[in-house]
Amino acid sequence: MDKYSTIAVIYGSDSSEWEISCRSGEFTSSRIDGTRYGVYEIFARFGHWSLVAYRKKNSVRTILPEGSRPEIDKTDFSVTVDGEKIKFDFAYIMQHGTPGENGLMQGYLEMLGVPFSSCSAFVSTITFDKFTCKNYLRDVDFVKCADDVFIRQGELTPDLRDKVIGRLGLPLFVKPTDGGSSFGVVKVKKAEDFDDAVKFAFSEGKMIIAERYIPGRELTDAVYFNGKEVVALPVIEIVTDHEFFDYDAKYNGCSEEICPARIPDSLTASIQEASVKIYRRLGCSGLVRVDYILSGEDLYFLEINTIPGMTSASLVPKMVRAAGLDITDFLTEIIENS
Repeated sequence: MDKYSTIAVIYGSDSSEWEISCRSGEFTSSRIDGTRYGVYEIFARFGHWSLVAYRKKNSVRTILPEGSRPEIDKTDFSVTVDGEKIKFDFAYIMQHGTPGENGLMQGYLEMLGVPFSSCSAFVSTITFDKFTCKNYLRDVDFVKCADDVFIRQGELTPDLRDKVIGRLGLPLFVKPTDGGSSFGVVKVKKAEDFDDAVKFAFSEGKMIIAERYIPGRELTDAVYFNGKEVVALPVIEIVTDHEFFDYDAKYNGCSEEICPARIPDSLTASIQEASVKIYRRLGCSGLVRVDYILSGEDLYFLEINTIPGMTSASLVPKMVRAAGLDITDFLTEIIENS
């Protein structure tokens, strides 16, 4: 017996990632088991939430034209379609960035008592902020964190560049603490480029970090709870000719994503074990993806994605396929065990 019957998939966001979020949400909606659930697609951006499409149980998808899309009733998380009120009993959050990854959407759903697919509001908040999240992991013995300098808007001083470069060296990265999809991220190789990088990063958020550059191989691994235990999926290695795994490399085919990664089995097991430990230490739930840099024998934590991309070309679906799992059955596990 399924725990839920009416699934709301929420996509779109208030951040620069909103279009990617729509692609992830549409893919996820299309793969949720229509023989078990009714699936309702909600586009949510800047407080305007509307139903854009729906698929009743054992039915085909209906797309609603613009101008005829009913508003979501936020007082009880419901919608009325053709005179019928539908109250959603589970939310599958596919909003990359604010408000889906920083805890705001989770907080709303928690107050209404509606179960959802991702980490709690608190965990989403701390994991979305790169600086805060790294502070939870700095003292563990299973992963390292690159040295960094936290900078809040308004704290810029004439000697900031010299202090940061003196501490971190060159090259270094400048990035928003609360962004995704590499928006606002710059690899700084020359001192004279530092100020422009800081300005660019601040265009995406009010807090940024400058982070020591760690040379090495970029690896990523997704983790989820299957109802009995925390499970790590196969590891992917990301190879790109770009300076780093930037937006173009992520979404425009300018990278090679090798799954499973061509690394020794013992190293794969070590990375998967680290991913499970990070999941537990941070108090995660649902599905997350953890990104790393392998520098020599040292594994460095980059960041954690609590709403990882879920397009047909995204990293997690590739891991699911490599694990020999069916994506529809996988999504059912996430829904039933979140």
